[in-house]
Amino acid sequence: MVTSLRIGIAGAGVLGRLAAWQLARQGHQVSVFDPAEGPGPSFDGQGAAGFTAAGMLSPLAELDAAETDVAERGWHSIERWAQITQELARLHHRPPHFDREGSLMVAHGADLGAARRVLSRIETGARQWPQQPQALTPTALQALEPALHGSAGPLHAWLLPGEGAICTVGTLKALQATAPGVQWHWQHRVEALSVGQLSSVSPAHPEAQAHAFDCVMDLRGTGARASAPVRGVRGEVIWLHAPGVALRRPVRLLHPRHRVYIVPRPGDVFVVGASEIESEDRSAVSLRSAVELMAAAHSVIPALAEARILRLDTNLRPALPDNRPEIHTEPGLIRINGLYRHGWLLAPSLLDEALSRAGLGA
Repeated sequence: MVTSLRIGIAGAGVLGRLAAWQLARQGHQVSVFDPAEGPGPSFDGQGAAGFTAAGMLSPLAELDAAETDVAERGWHSIERWAQITQELARLHHRPPHFDREGSLMVAHGADLGAARRVLSRIETGARQWPQQPQALTPTALQALEPALHGSAGPLHAWLLPGEGAICTVGTLKALQATAPGVQWHWQHRVEALSVGQLSSVSPAHPEAQAHAFDCVMDLRGTGARASAPVRGVRGEVIWLHAPGVALRRPVRLLHPRHRVYIVPRPGDVFVVGASEIESEDRSAVSLRSAVELMAAAHSVIPALAEARILRLDTNLRPALPDNRPEIHTEPGLIRINGLYRHGWLLAPSLLDEALSRAGLGA
């Protein structure tokens, strides 16, 4: 029988909600503290970065710039997300979308040289796995995704098998709604934390209030600046509504300057974004970024010409100096940070390892 512990969690992003959901289901008493107004997204650059993310689960594609252990964690996380979303579908009236039918990398003919260099790095890093990039003929690409075709000639394309995507907004909402007995303390900013204790301030209590726990988890991302050398990396996304445009798999456009992705969501929605911008600017999307992103998306899916712009969103993703994640555990304290642009890809794997180290694994 599991001993019920009092666990305090700082941060209600993807890591915080997933940890609260998992630990509460194990019978622990969980309290979560977050400065957000409430559990829903704000789409103003200030809330959880997980709401802004497109939710691509791409272990192979990330080998372009990441080490193989990131991909290893990614494959673990895809299996875990499959289990988690299956359980959320049973518990929640609006189950979040999840699939792993693979993703596509495409390039225009003029950019084939740059694309081949990217593929070479991916193939080198992926030698240990059965999943390998598969070159597609134009006919094979049309059979898989009829909406994809270049504006200036046939596209070069590769299928990355086993990769997937998850609805970030729906999953964050479902995790919060189905975590049994969790106390959610919204508008509570954690000012300090240590072994077995955290202090928070809120509109009702502007002076720091101390809270004691058996274990404290610091999952604040960029909010943990006081205790970690974390910086924000700006991400920008555009939400489009395009009825009648069918796309089943996430698409990455390989380009010498951009790594633009297009991720389909239920309801004829598409999320278009670029991987990273080294800036801590939380202001609205710039005209240049919006034009470049939408032009890139239109160049491979011409039918998006009549799409309607639903939302332009920005946020900061937490990165450590080496752009790698870090887990710290000691009795009564767990810290996870530095998920960088891999938040959804790494979260289940990092959390499973941290809880296992702390003796809290399922």
